[in-house]
Order: sequence, then structure tokens, then C-alpha cells
Amino acid sequence: MADVQEIRFHESAARTSASGPAPDDLREIEGEKMVLNMGPSHPSTHGVLRVVLELDGETITRADPDIGFLHRGDEKIAENMTYNQFVPYTDRLDYLAPLANNVAYALAVEKLMGLSLPPRGQYIRVICCELARISSHLLGLGAFAMDIGALTVFLHTFTEREKIYNLAERLTGARFTTSYTRVGGQTRDLPSGWLEGVRQFCDEVTVAIDEADKLLTRNRIWVDRTKDVGVISAADAIDFGLTGPNLRGSGVSYDVRKARPYLVYDQLEFEVPVGSVGDCYDRYLVRMEEMRQSVKILRQCLTRIPGGADNPGKEKINVDDAKVFLPPKEKVLTGMEELIHQFLLVTQGVNAPAGEVYFGAENPKGELGFYILSRGGGTPYRLKIRAPSFANLSILAHLLPGHMISDVTAILGSFDFVMGECDR
Repeated sequence: MADVQEIRFHESAARTSASGPAPDDLREIEGEKMVLNMGPSHPSTHGVLRVVLELDGETITRADPDIGFLHRGDEKIAENMTYNQFVPYTDRLDYLAPLANNVAYALAVEKLMGLSLPPRGQYIRVICCELARISSHLLGLGAFAMDIGALTVFLHTFTEREKIYNLAERLTGARFTTSYTRVGGQTRDLPSGWLEGVRQFCDEVTVAIDEADKLLTRNRIWVDRTKDVGVISAADAIDFGLTGPNLRGSGVSYDVRKARPYLVYDQLEFEVPVGSVGDCYDRYLVRMEEMRQSVKILRQCLTRIPGGADNPGKEKINVDDAKVFLPPKEKVLTGMEELIHQFLLVTQGVNAPAGEVYFGAENPKGELGFYILSRGGGTPYRLKIRAPSFANLSILAHLLPGHMISDVTAILGSFDFVMGECDR
């Protein structure tokens, strides 16, 4: 398909029939169909997504999503690396929530190995996941609003998102590609005063969410552009494998944190917001409420985390097994056994047992799942990634026909997808 607009006519068998209408008459009956390429370089496709639209005037009659422009072969790369070596590649899946990607992958490997982190380590992971959820939703909301013409919201949300990057930098040393989690734990404990920074962020982001609420929720233009647009029924959402806010926006109360609790989510109180209509407006409302619920989770974690803010009791955050997690540097430099453990972990990786597992985590975009087939040793024999954005975009061909061109930007914005994990 050419990158430029292409006009084509759909001829029917009646056109060649002697008794059928003349070509000019058919043109008036059927109309002219235009094929329009939206993307892969388009601000409203939120990455390198190409949607081939067939149009009858301003109305979409057919839509074909075309992906693969960002394909990097992550799954095959994983099969040629040790388990910990693949952690930085998970940053590049949903690159708007790298901390959450790290955790989901580590939990999959730990399920294969039968590992469980100490309570403080689990609370740290929950804090990382909920900060990533807020960060991702803030960007999704700001970009969604900007697609429809509300620039002010974008400025509000990105101001708050920058604060999360500051927290990530203090915790991991990086702002964007964090690579913080390891199989069996984290690279380091929380720095002094970091939890107080999270508490201050919770106070400030709540104000920003309320401001965005006032700017959009009852805004006439916003409501007209999103309400009853892109309606997905609960049955269709389930049939097409939608997860996350896009599924819950259609009225299906399914959240992996509730359905299959992991870490300490079963000890925390939070609600799962769901929509009633399944339109763009519902998906917007669900994400707004999810950010508030994430703040609620963060506040509970700040109160309950073992060891407190600066860990005066020296609560462990990693599994206490030198064959799984790198021993402390001072012991490596003074003990032969620890030196051997470090050498084997760095060169061969953790010795995972043979078996196969699947683990799915509730990421900002939906259920991020990792399937691992192991034949033993330090590298997976097969690794497959269930990317939520990939499944969510599969409904576009079914959903877009019948809508106007202007509705496409609203629908894509409400889906809040990211092509890094879609193409993998």
C-alpha cells in the first residue's frame, strides 16, 4: 500500500451487466471509497502504529491496523541471555512503566524457581508498580486530552510525571530505563528520605488529578468528543482479549491484583473502578479513578512497610540465597565461597529448574504476562510475552467501521496503548 492517499472504486458485477445501471449511476449509489493511511508517523497514533482506513466520505467502512514497525525480537533475545540479563529489555516493553515491567518479569522467573521475597521487598515492589501506574496514566491522560485539543491538561499531567521521574532517579539511578528489579529482589534498598518524597508526591498529585477532573469531566467539548464514541460491549471486550482499563471500562470487573493477588495486594484495600457503557468517556473515567486508587495503595504501603522509612531494623529486601542473588560486595572481597557464587551468577545466571510457568501482572495497560519454558540452567528455552497493548489493538478492525475520521483520534487516545510492547 502506498504511503500517499489512494482513490479506488469498488465495482460490482452489476456494472458489467447489460441490465445494470450505468457507471455514473453506480458511482452515485455506492460513492467513492478512499484509502487513507493513518500513521505510522502520526501524532495521534502514539507511536509507530499504521491504520489503513477505507473511507466513504468521512465515514470509516473498513480499518486494518498494521503493526511491526518497532519489532525488536525481545522474545528471542531472552532465549539467548541469562534471566537477569534480560531485565533491561523489559524496560523497553511498555517504556512508560519500566518499573512495573521489571517486577512482572521478575515475578515470573521467581514463580518458576519457587521464590518469595521478604515483606519489605514486596512492599517496595508494590510502591514501584503503583508509581508506574500513575505515571503511565498521567501520560495517557495528557496525550489523550491533547489529541482532542485540551493542551492545559497535558501541562498539568507532565508536571506531576516529572516528579515520579525524580523519585525513580533517586531510587534506581535512572529516570526512564530503570532496570531496578532482579530475580530474587532489588538492586538496592530505599534511599534515606525517599518514602517521604513519595508521601509528598501523593499529596500533590491528588490536587493535579482533581484539576484535570475539573477541566475535562464536564467540559462540553470533551463530553461530545468521547461520550457514546467507540462503544465496546462487555462481550466484545472479553472476546477480543482486552484487559486493564479498556476491559473495565466496558463494565467487566477484572483486575489481576484482585483476581490472582500477588506480592501484598491481598493485604491492601482498594477498589476496582468499572464503566457502564464502554465508550471513550468511560475509559477516561476508569483511568482517573485508578490513579486515585493507586494513591490510596501508596499511602497504605508508606504506613505498613516493614522497617519504616529508613529501615533502621535492617529488614531484608532480597531472598537470602547466594545462589540466587548476588552476595554483598564486602563478602565477595573477603570470602572464597561468596566469590564463587558471584562468579557463577554473573557468568551462568541463576540455575532455574526445568518446567513451564505463566505469570500475569496488572500493568497500567492491562495484563502483562510472561510464559517461560525452562529446561534447566541459566537461560529460558522459550519465553513468550503477553503484551496488553497488542491484544487491546486487535479490536480496532471491529470497532472503527461506522465512526468518523475525527473519532479515530479519540478512540486511539482512550485505548492508551504503547507500541514498544505491542511489537515486542
